[in-house]
Amino acid sequence: MKSWLAAARPRTLPLALASIILGSFLASSAGQFSWKIAILAALTTIFLQILSNFANDYGDAVSGKDTTERVGPRRAVATGMITREAMLRGIIITAVLALISGIWLLVEALKNAPAQVFWLFLVLGLLCIGAAIAYTNGKRPYGYSGFGDIAVLLFFGWVGVLGTYFLHTLSFDPILLLPATSVGFLATGVLNINNIRDIETDAKTGKYSIPVRLGLQRAIRYHWLLLLGGMVCAVLYTLLVGYNWLSWLYLLAFPLFVLNGRAVATHQKPGELNPRLGQLALSTLLFVLLWGVALVG
Repeated sequence: MKSWLAAARPRTLPLALASIILGSFLASSAGQFSWKIAILAALTTIFLQILSNFANDYGDAVSGKDTTERVGPRRAVATGMITREAMLRGIIITAVLALISGIWLLVEALKNAPAQVFWLFLVLGLLCIGAAIAYTNGKRPYGYSGFGDIAVLLFFGWVGVLGTYFLHTLSFDPILLLPATSVGFLATGVLNINNIRDIETDAKTGKYSIPVRLGLQRAIRYHWLLLLGGMVCAVLYTLLVGYNWLSWLYLLAFPLFVLNGRAVATHQKPGELNPRLGQLALSTLLFVLLWGVALVG
């Protein structure tokens, strides 16, 4: 059980839940919120994140990308703690659980919506499952080609926030792209730290992440852009929708993003970035909670 728990990487779950929480807060601020939808959305997201972690563990081991030179936590399959066959079964089981939970969510949320909306969201859910698996698996894993950042922005930002909001409200407002992009940029920043940490080993094994393509110094500047982009999108949203003093409560989290950027920019050894991954993920969750309190306050 310890091996499976480690492979599930529970520290990644707060970041995955951030978009669901923000989408639910936005829906609540619009006067439309359901605890059942929020819980089912969170459960589906947890299954998808665990599926992604299992698939990543499996894919890195099968492709040989996870070597003894890896600076981050070693993966379960590569170290032999879990066999390839067992992990493959774990991937299938988790994918089925994500599908069941997702369908339950859609049935509950879209019971009063046209049938085509249900099928559209079902296709979107299947794409989420496919994206979680294809990140490091298949003939052309997109995670090895530098497209992981786009996927994180799309699924952790736009799909997570806007999709959750729609399931609560059955409506869409273009201005919500700003908070969705804000969370998406910060989530991408977590992936970027991971890729900066692994820049040397990724280059050796043919994993062409954004930092490998840009080089270390440009990757650090890219990290600053992601952090600043997340903060600017939040401020723009507040300015456009109207504000009072409580609306700016999320500014309390901004110093944590600045500290993260400075730590990434000044690190000397790759291992120093390991705690920065969790710090940015938890800072993003705090940012979302503060923003949520401001929205419904």
